[in-house]
Amino acid sequence: MSKLPKRFEKFQKDFPEVSKAYEKLGTAVHKSGPLNEKTRALIKLAISTGAGLEGAVHSHTRKAIETGCTKKEIKQTVMLALPTIGFPATMAVMSWVEDIIEKK
Repeated sequence: MSKLPKRFEKFQKDFPEVSKAYEKLGTAVHKSGPLNEKTRALIKLAISTGAGLEGAVHSHTRKAIETGCTKKEIKQTVMLALPTIGFPATMAVMSWVEDIIEKK
């Protein structure tokens, strides 16, 4: 996995118990149902897209690539948000996805 953002590393250092609980929660949520890793990665990207969270879009794009998602699958996930969040927001998110995809 790629290096963690400095802000998250600081969070882990400053609040180690909270960080451990957060990671444990994330693991439990991922194991709580039948969705496979690739599907979960695309859903997390979609949630980040709808919320307009640039850092999360970057993170979940990287994770989607790590799970074997193709560039086309990642871009379609973002494009599915177009009718809901609008053209300008979708184009902003697409630029965040391309920040990561173009590095790979």
